[in-house]
Amino acid sequence: MAITDNNPQEKSRWLSPENKPIVIASGFIVVILAIGTSYTLATQGTATLLSPTYLLQQLQVGSFLGIVAAGMMLVILLGHIDLSVPWTVAAAAMMATAVGGPAALPVGLSVGLAVGLVNGLGVAYLRIPSMIFTLGVNAVMRGLMVAYTGGFAPQTAATPLMQYLAVGKFLGIPVALFVWAAVSVGIVFILRKTATGRYIFAIGNRESAAYLAGAPTRGVIVIAFGLCGMMSGLAGTLLAGYSTKAYQGMGDAFLLPAIAAVVIGGTHILGGKGRYLGTLVGVILIVLLNSVLSIMQMPEAGRQVIYGAVIILMLLFYDRGVQDRQ
Repeated sequence: MAITDNNPQEKSRWLSPENKPIVIASGFIVVILAIGTSYTLATQGTATLLSPTYLLQQLQVGSFLGIVAAGMMLVILLGHIDLSVPWTVAAAAMMATAVGGPAALPVGLSVGLAVGLVNGLGVAYLRIPSMIFTLGVNAVMRGLMVAYTGGFAPQTAATPLMQYLAVGKFLGIPVALFVWAAVSVGIVFILRKTATGRYIFAIGNRESAAYLAGAPTRGVIVIAFGLCGMMSGLAGTLLAGYSTKAYQGMGDAFLLPAIAAVVIGGTHILGGKGRYLGTLVGVILIVLLNSVLSIMQMPEAGRQVIYGAVIILMLLFYDRGVQDRQ
């Protein structure tokens, strides 16, 4: 017997607690596109927001946030948080442009990985709460970079490879989207096909139970934070290529949106549950929201109010849905 769209089991699957945040976020994306399109039609006479070229441009810019959010999701699934993202992004960009040449990209990734491993060791072995430890690491990285640059903007420039990965195109599609896609495939593979992925979910649900079940909890925490740092390093290197140079504070705009994208997508902030598809949808929602507010020439104060209100409203919808099913 064929399954139709009216099949109650199919509807129940899409409205399950696991998928409901994704459905709600997708609905918000449709609303944002509708509002933005109506505004551009009324003021400019064209549906700029629905142009494939414009959408690809926005996704290209969003790819940097998407890469940071991918790494952040691994840490949040553990029930932890990484607040060192801002200056990990900046440090990776500064070191990559300073070294230059073929070593620029590996150096940027290595800086991010090193910071992530330090975070993981501090959380896993020193047992310092991740919020406190990573905030301290962020302050240390900021101090090191300010000391390195003398408080001035670095005079170095991004390499051609960094610029190509950030702003280049292949078959008419921004190369940055291919990088984001490769990162996404890697994260999905880790979470679904490896023991490390299963351990991440187990630790997020209850670390003590995972440890008693034989999971190498400390090693998994170090790996997750290391990957999160490396993703921040990759994003910083690409962002330097997009801007053609590195600058202080370039990572400040990524911390809260990355956390918001992960949580909006349905990943539990206390860990243990989440889908990477939700994180992707969350990133797209935030990117399009910022885009529409920019088109409307919304003042920064109003933009922050609307941005925060949408996030709170979505989380209220999500929390209400969870409570209704408990």
